[in-house]
Amino acid sequence: MTTPMAIAAVDDELSAARIATVRKHMALECVGDWDGVIATFAHPRYELYGNGRVFDGEAEVRRYFHSSRTPFPDQANEIIAIAADPSKDEVLVEFWLTGTHLGPLMLPGRTVAATGRTFRVRMAATFEFAPGVDRIVCERPYYDQGAVLRALSID
Repeated sequence: MTTPMAIAAVDDELSAARIATVRKHMALECVGDWDGVIATFAHPRYELYGNGRVFDGEAEVRRYFHSSRTPFPDQANEIIAIAADPSKDEVLVEFWLTGTHLGPLMLPGRTVAATGRTFRVRMAATFEFAPGVDRIVCERPYYDQGAVLRALSID
């Protein structure tokens, strides 16, 4: 019979491994190591809760990396807080998203040329894991889509 202490130890170890995976994932995003980022997934998937777009599978996720880094090649994140919720197989992260507008930004109906302006916006994300594993099955960033535009003074 498994004791509550043994279950807690397994949960603590898995939670720590999941947090380490998310930290690694986010650090690799900062340096553009897309192969490394892909390796943190059991199945690559992003669900963007700012604009409702979903990128499912390696090819679509790599397309997302390309499209999001074209206008902001130095896009990075700074973790503010991170915690695991083993009851939901999730890691929750609050972070600053930063970057410089150095390339064309595609918006509905128009393209905004590089402004050279920087942004820093507060965001949150959940990272979902399959039960019992420490590789990501979905990242869900939550953000105000207009926050970056306001920070860049783009109407």
